[in-house]
Amino acid sequence: MNEFGIIITVLVIIGLTAGLTVIFTKIFVGRYQKEQNLKADNVIQTANEKAKVVELEARDNALKVLEEADAEVTRKRNDLSREEDRLQKRRVDLDQRMDRLEQRETALNKRQSTIDKRANEIDKMYEKGIEDLQKVAEMSIEDARQELLNLAEKEARNDMARIIRGIEAEARDEGEKKARMIITNAIQRIASDHVSEITTSLVPLPNEEMKGRIVGRNGRNIRSFEQAAGVDVIVDDTPEAVTISCFDPVRREIARRSLEKLILDGRIHPAYIEKVLHEKEVEVEKVIAEAGEQAAFDTGIAGLHPEILKVLGRLKFRTSYGQNQLAHAVETSHLAAAIAAEVNADVEVARTAGLLHDLGKALDHNTEGTHATIGADFAKRYGVNARVVNAIASHHHEIDQESVESIIVESADAISGARPGARREDLEHYIKRLRSLEEVANSYKGVEQSYAIQAGREVRILVRPGDIDDLDATRLARDIAKKIEETMQYPGQIKVTVIRETRAIDYAK
Repeated sequence: MNEFGIIITVLVIIGLTAGLTVIFTKIFVGRYQKEQNLKADNVIQTANEKAKVVELEARDNALKVLEEADAEVTRKRNDLSREEDRLQKRRVDLDQRMDRLEQRETALNKRQSTIDKRANEIDKMYEKGIEDLQKVAEMSIEDARQELLNLAEKEARNDMARIIRGIEAEARDEGEKKARMIITNAIQRIASDHVSEITTSLVPLPNEEMKGRIVGRNGRNIRSFEQAAGVDVIVDDTPEAVTISCFDPVRREIARRSLEKLILDGRIHPAYIEKVLHEKEVEVEKVIAEAGEQAAFDTGIAGLHPEILKVLGRLKFRTSYGQNQLAHAVETSHLAAAIAAEVNADVEVARTAGLLHDLGKALDHNTEGTHATIGADFAKRYGVNARVVNAIASHHHEIDQESVESIIVESADAISGARPGARREDLEHYIKRLRSLEEVANSYKGVEQSYAIQAGREVRILVRPGDIDDLDATRLARDIAKKIEETMQYPGQIKVTVIRETRAIDYAK
């Protein structure tokens, strides 16, 4: 077979293969189309059936909605009909009320005219009566008004004073026991024995019956003692003992010695109390003078004026931040002398200035100014060396230091106060607060004496009866309490007691 025949044979085979492929493809495609058409017909039929079901359900729902809407419309129509009937009735009632109001307005207008006429007549009668009263009383309207205001003010002040007295009496009756218990518990809670020692004194009693004699009938004896001594006497459940409390240690020492004398003597009544207090005050003054002389002897300083020694001795009963001031002064004097000897300064000037550097602390409750300035002025008045005076005045840098001894005294003062356990700041703040209470009270006119007692919870004020009457005493207590509120910070409350006492004294000869 030649090549041409082979080619023809191949072409014939290819053509047959292609024809068979086309035939088979058409057969398969036809079958596939039939199957897809059948599936499409089934889907369409199913969709039509579901559409019919949905249509039926929608029609049912629409009918239900229409029925509910018709029912709601019917109900609204009924409500509107009832509301219209009610409004119609109210309209009729309002018309009737308007008619009645018009009738009443007409009657009121007539009555108002009558009242106006009578008012005019009354005004004329009032003016005539006023003129007649002015002629009879021989006073103008302004004078009469002022007289009435003065009378009303006087009555109001009297009523105010009576009310305040009643409230104070009730507070005393109800709160005395509770107040004493609070104060006693506060004192017992103080952690430092040192602070308790320098703010209270315990006076032993021979028996429990002596407490009743100290208190006296209706508290007469204890009130007289507290008022005259300026301290607070605490009579509590402590067996066979009473406590004297006062921030001023000199007053407390005088009170302690006086009470011991009264207990030993047995005669406890107001007149004798004052006598014993005076005697013990003289006795304590002697102790103060002896303490000043002993301090000068211990430091080896001679030639000080007796008045300086007397003031120096008062530091025996003064503390600063819990440190005894006389012991602090002696210690500062020794330290200053030792430092001066080491640096070749004037030992005697340093020793004297160290002893006297806090002299003003015994005078600052009676004189305005800082203790350094007060002490320097006092020392200068009694001929103390000028360098010593400068050291006293400058140890807190209030003026310039003019010598090395002034610097030494400042250093010795700091060493004595800074050593561990030497001072306690809380006590100083406490004493300053009590002193501020007394200063506030003393700043008012007519005040003779004032005492801060009961750990600063009360200030008792003695006034001159010739300058302050009973009503003024009430107003003074209120004014002082208000000033304390405005100028001081303190825990709890502070009771202000103003005491006005008139005494008539004569002697049988």
